[in-house]
Amino acid sequence: MAHKKRAMAVTASVSAMALALSACGSSSKSASSSATTAASGSGATTATTAGSTLTGACAPYSQYAGHKGTVTMFGSILAPESTSLETSWSQFEQCTGITIQYTGSNSFESQLPVEVQGGSPPDLAIIPQPGLLAEMVNSGAVKKPPAQTVANEANWPAIWKTLATVNGTFYAAPESANMKTMVWYSPKEFAANGWTVPTTWAGLMTLSAQIAASGKMKPWCGGISSGTATGWPSADWLSQVVLGDFGGTVFDNWVAGKVTFSSPQIQAAMTILKNWMQNPAWVNGGFGGVSSIATTTFQDAGLPILKGQCAMLQQASFYEAQLPTGTTVGSAPTDQAMAFYLPPVNPSITSPVMGGGEFTTAFSSAPAVQMVQNYLSSPQWAESRIKVAPGWVSANTKVPTSLYTDPIDQLSAKYLSDPNATFRFSADDSMPASVENTWWKASTEWFAGSQNQVQTAAQIDAAFKSAG
Repeated sequence: MAHKKRAMAVTASVSAMALALSACGSSSKSASSSATTAASGSGATTATTAGSTLTGACAPYSQYAGHKGTVTMFGSILAPESTSLETSWSQFEQCTGITIQYTGSNSFESQLPVEVQGGSPPDLAIIPQPGLLAEMVNSGAVKKPPAQTVANEANWPAIWKTLATVNGTFYAAPESANMKTMVWYSPKEFAANGWTVPTTWAGLMTLSAQIAASGKMKPWCGGISSGTATGWPSADWLSQVVLGDFGGTVFDNWVAGKVTFSSPQIQAAMTILKNWMQNPAWVNGGFGGVSSIATTTFQDAGLPILKGQCAMLQQASFYEAQLPTGTTVGSAPTDQAMAFYLPPVNPSITSPVMGGGEFTTAFSSAPAVQMVQNYLSSPQWAESRIKVAPGWVSANTKVPTSLYTDPIDQLSAKYLSDPNATFRFSADDSMPASVENTWWKASTEWFAGSQNQVQTAAQIDAAFKSAG
């Protein structure tokens, strides 16, 4: 099934919300009408009439009503994805009187700790790395979530609560889920050249060699530049090779530091990655040689697929948000873009699935902040986000799968909900933040050609040793 990237869909959704809100109102169960200030400064809220009940199209938001104010939120999500994020909670804002002031930055991972240490954190942060979450919790700045947010966690697979639990305490509700174990390609180009989607790693490598030998285009394109988070896509590539070759046990021991980067297993995985994404005959279509991967942004990395300059890109489901308006996404031979499951290196590993997500983390316990936490942890908000954001998936089990009409979302939901899958977060996201940052920098130097894989491994191992 194909569909067009919906630039108009966001506009239509906003218009529909505006029309619905014209029927919105509120009434009071209490005679009291005095307002009281619950907090001052960032996260300040003003309590409206106690026990207020919203009516009309706003009725579903009654449980969040009672506190007006501005809640600041900081994250790494940038436009155009941030546009759908803000659209997803616009009706919540208009009905409750709570304004969510979102700021996105390419320097989020380095900037958030600075703001926390400086005593001026945002009310909420959307943290995509469990390792960074743990660091923030250990700083003493993170507030425990309200009771309703904790209760909403029962709607998620248990592993998500584990990822957001630090020292035995649950701190941050998951906000989204994404599937990283996929390969983007053009069904139109594949059909025109007689190429078929591979179902095994050996088949993927054979296809890569076939495309390279044809001289028509490079089989792979890639980019790992991402502001202060430059290098994370290459960490994802290595994580998937390790999970797909050695399975969950080795992977978990690697994350825990019990298996080092210099170990035979991880060195073998790095060699596989080198032969794949550092093969001069295979990369980097549309941009240049191997070293260009270090300077190409992950947002731009897959665009040469649409120009016939490269055949494939290994990137997550959220990459769909980067495709130009009008791109047809689907598996029909006329469609311009689609993705397939990245097969495991070792076929004996049962459905390895690398995923990611974000966790809503609070640095304030003001009432309005807690209402936003409750809303963002609910299936109600997830359904709203799905409707305006192709390429976005929730692992919330209360969200009907029928809502996913986008083919990428359907593919993601299929693997993310598979009870037999070997599911893991990317290894870098689960390691201490200092190790993750070193990994990103060392991997970037490796792809830029300024050091080899042995030196890269030693550099990361040293960071792990320093982290204790």
